[in-house]
Amino acid sequence: QVQLVESGGGLVQAGDSLRLSCAASGRTSSSYAMGWFRQAPGKERDFVAAISRSGGNTYYGDSVKGRFTISRDNGKNTVYLQMNSLKPEDTAVYYCAADRGSGLALSQYRYNYWGQGTQVTVSS
Repeated sequence: QVQLVESGGGLVQAGDSLRLSCAASGRTSSSYAMGWFRQAPGKERDFVAAISRSGGNTYYGDSVKGRFTISRDNGKNTVYLQMNSLKPEDTAVYYCAADRGSGLALSQYRYNYWGQGTQVTVSS
């Protein structure tokens, strides 16, 4: 089992950057593929990005491709989401998740463990 804690959210202006972190404890994060999801008020939870166990493979949702970068440091048991050129429509609670399965999962239902989320608000 693994526990996940997100940090790094906040209030920024459009065009700014933020870096979210997801610290894993318990079983080492290198045992899991990792993903970031987000949920805006009144909307479903959407896939943002995923990274393989080694970090060699990544995948992004269409709305963030070219602006966001997912990475991981297995030595620190931490996954990051670098968010550049932020837009008001990026406003949401961002969740980190861990997947015991192989490959990269886009569906939230593949993920086994979740953090509590961190709020990102982008003003226009």
